Amino acid sequence: MSVELRRNGLHVTGTPLSLDAKRKSPLSFVSHAHSDHIARHERIIATAATLRLMAHRLGNLSAPLSVPYGRPFALGPLTLELLPAGHVLGSAQIRVTREDGKRIVYTGDISLAPSLTAEPAQVAECDVLVIESTFGHPRYVFPPREEVLGQVESWVRRHLERGAVPVLLAYALGKSQEAMKYLADRGFPLVAHSSIYEVTKLYGELGVPIEPLRCYEGRVEPGEVLFFPPHLNRGGALAPLWPRATAVLTGWALDGAGATRRYNADVAFPLSDHADCPSLVRYAKATGARDVITLHGFAEELAEVLRGHGLDARALGAPKQLSLL
Repeated sequence: MSVELRRNGLHVTGTPLSLDAKRKSPLSFVSHAHSDHIARHERIIATAATLRLMAHRLGNLSAPLSVPYGRPFALGPLTLELLPAGHVLGSAQIRVTREDGKRIVYTGDISLAPSLTAEPAQVAECDVLVIESTFGHPRYVFPPREEVLGQVESWVRRHLERGAVPVLLAYALGKSQEAMKYLADRGFPLVAHSSIYEVTKLYGELGVPIEPLRCYEGRVEPGEVLFFPPHLNRGGALAPLWPRATAVLTGWALDGAGATRRYNADVAFPLSDHADCPSLVRYAKATGARDVITLHGFAEELAEVLRGHGLDARALGAPKQLSLL
């Protein structure tokens, strides 16, 4: 059995199974519902939460197969199992086991930090590990998430006390809900752009309620914290709100002032739903994999770091077939 990187993403050779295919495929595992990981596949393997969030973004899905964590099932001669990835609500890794017991794990996007809104990641023991490398460069070492969220809370309080509207820029799925849950649990009333509001209401229906929350309709009441999509901040949509202060929540905050300029924000906080480089190394070692393949982001850099830790690691680059196992 092998894995190949095709134009539309990873594919398990000799089977109908794609992994996070970027375009419509006959059958694809979908690790989570971020827009760059979903498509209108003919058949979909994912968790119930991911399928619900996908349907919110894409409409009715064709032949979805809802799979609980930790419940193996057969696909022809293969056994598949989904395990939590800790990235966003419903995110999953997939372990593919062939008839002779050899195992491949594809992590998708993964986070090992304790989360208020996502299922905790589980180490997926395997022989071959295909691991995301978004923050795989050694310079990316995130502070503890609780520490970052505490800094966000202090920033929010400071600007509320001076009468300014605190605006937190975060993606509609994942980081918004994580920061919103933290602030809501501390008594802050929240208001959110409709794209974030709708996803957050779905979180509530999926067992992660976040209140008090209302949908933004052009005004912010005293004491409220506004959540807004980063890409909409560049078009002057927030101009009527004054005084205001804007902060972006992104792992790229570790790149310094470039992150604040990129998102037109006053400050950037290093809140990420991806694992940093040391976490990726710890995870790879914990799986027991004898062969590690790094994918996306800083794949070459992470592979080099892993080799320094004694692992047989290589980056997956241009589309080609890799013989695994």
